[in-house]
Amino acid sequence: MSTQIKYAYKRHNTWVYRRTYPQHLQPLLGSSLKQSLKTADAKTAKARVAELNQTYTNIVKEADAHVSANTGKDPANPTDHSVRVPVARPRYLHACFVGDRLVKDLAAEYLTYQSERLRPGSYKAIRFATELLVSHLGGTKAGDITQAQGREVLTLITQLSPNVRKHSQAKGTSLTQLAELSAELEPGHTLAPQTQARIWKHMLQVLDWCVEQGELSTNPWEHLTIREKPEVNPHKVLTDDQVVTLLKAKDRVLLGALLFGLLTGMRSGEICGLMVEDVTQKANLGRFIHIRPNAIRQLKSKAAEREVPLHTVLEQLLDTTLPKQGRLFPTLTVDKVVKAYAKLRITCPSLTGTVFHSTRKWFITQCERTGVTEHYTATLVGHHSARSTNKLTYAIYSGGISDAQKREIVDGIRLPDWEGSS
Repeated sequence: MSTQIKYAYKRHNTWVYRRTYPQHLQPLLGSSLKQSLKTADAKTAKARVAELNQTYTNIVKEADAHVSANTGKDPANPTDHSVRVPVARPRYLHACFVGDRLVKDLAAEYLTYQSERLRPGSYKAIRFATELLVSHLGGTKAGDITQAQGREVLTLITQLSPNVRKHSQAKGTSLTQLAELSAELEPGHTLAPQTQARIWKHMLQVLDWCVEQGELSTNPWEHLTIREKPEVNPHKVLTDDQVVTLLKAKDRVLLGALLFGLLTGMRSGEICGLMVEDVTQKANLGRFIHIRPNAIRQLKSKAAEREVPLHTVLEQLLDTTLPKQGRLFPTLTVDKVVKAYAKLRITCPSLTGTVFHSTRKWFITQCERTGVTEHYTATLVGHHSARSTNKLTYAIYSGGISDAQKREIVDGIRLPDWEGSS
């Protein structure tokens, strides 16, 4: 005996939904709601019929309400047929075999997913790696990806040079072409192992996401890794002489931000998002600045939200130079900070090996040299606090250091004499 489903019938081995609208609404909605269920399976069809029944109910309710609101008459006697009923119908896709979809289509969905959950900086790195993957295997079905292709991609990544994307010839090129351009334009220069590993990790995450979405049964590249062990090569800590060089340059874009970085240990993004209302007066302890998320920028972590005393140099800067409302640095962005510091490195070769973040390292170094404990420093710079020597986890058991202790630490920081030496 054939299966019977209310409001559905089978045509050419596919279930079709059809339900007639109430007669008084047919001039507005048409005779019926009809839609293919795009399945031959009766169990699946029943589930989709239930969804469409709910859609049907919503359409009828909305139609009745719109007719009443727009005509002022009984819904059973509609006269305005121009009323539109904004109820979306469920969409059903045809079933397909696992691994049948193209890498470029899956990658597009993956990037959409990541763009909705990540900040622009994090998304940019993922987008670059994903675009490299698509440029090499975009037309390949996900299920046809092999380990041999993974090893090929790994080899090409290790051949990329650091600045190849900045060349005009690199625009719109594939991973293979980028590797060739790297050898031609920057021979002997390749990405650091840490950067190679990061690009590879983002590519693996695309395939892992495909597994989570049921588009692949397993990740074919999960056992492949960068052969050369990634090593962290941190940027240098500023010396006092380099601090003098930075401040004597009196860079129009960076000077105020540099002073904040050196005397509070703030990150560049935190400085760019500072607002006048973030500055508060705390009785005889002077002014503090509250670093917190706002419309300009988010924070790196929960620990990054903190209050830091303002050094006397910064209080003077607030009183004489910085705006009295809105943003303290209204034209400054992280991108501008990076580019302005890069120009300083060119004009002042002694700064080679340092970046703006080195100002934060200088602040932390001064705290260490004046005997400030690691936990206190972590509180000021927005790091997750460390454990004490007896394994006590401060973040869990401590209420934090007092404002007076913070003030004492910051007042102990001394800039090298840069104004007198100019």
